[in-house]
Amino acid sequence: MKLIVGLGNPEKRHEKTRHNIGFEVIDEIARVFQTGFTTGKGNFHYAKVTHRGEPVILLKPMTYMNLSGHAVVAAMNFYKIGIGDMLIICDDLNISLGSIRLRAKGSAGGQNGLKHIIRCLGREDFARLRIGIGREHPSGSYSSFVLGKFSEEERKNADSIVPECANAALDFIENGIEHTMNRFNRKNSQPLN
Repeated sequence: MKLIVGLGNPEKRHEKTRHNIGFEVIDEIARVFQTGFTTGKGNFHYAKVTHRGEPVILLKPMTYMNLSGHAVVAAMNFYKIGIGDMLIICDDLNISLGSIRLRAKGSAGGQNGLKHIIRCLGREDFARLRIGIGREHPSGSYSSFVLGKFSEEERKNADSIVPECANAALDFIENGIEHTMNRFNRKNSQPLN
């Protein structure tokens, strides 16, 4: 069984914000499978689907971004999912909008949802798909930027990358992280140093 987790914040006011693009990808996968979400045995919403014979849990933590680890660990324990069968999908401030970056492991890179998951798991060796929300952010408060909505032009770009990220997640389910990295990573997806 695979666990695909999209990070974001609950509540209607956070819909379509930069920080919630992980939720958008999970919603897109659910749309493809024509399924909806149910409240889980933990602080998360989930949907169960099957892709190429593989059972899959689609997960949206309802804990707010900074506490995502609680929902992830609860789901992993409840569904008995190993760390190698999980993919975390989240936004990344340090990657250009329209670019994605897949990795098999690594640091949080400043992403608070990843930071909390790493703290709760006590390890960094899980697959993640980071979606660029723009390097061209204004200086000052990053929180107001990530919690803000995309501009009209940015929204078009975000809307075009969400289905590609959904396809990457499906590729991960079928073929594993190495194959997905080789297929979907691009040269322009590198973060700032």
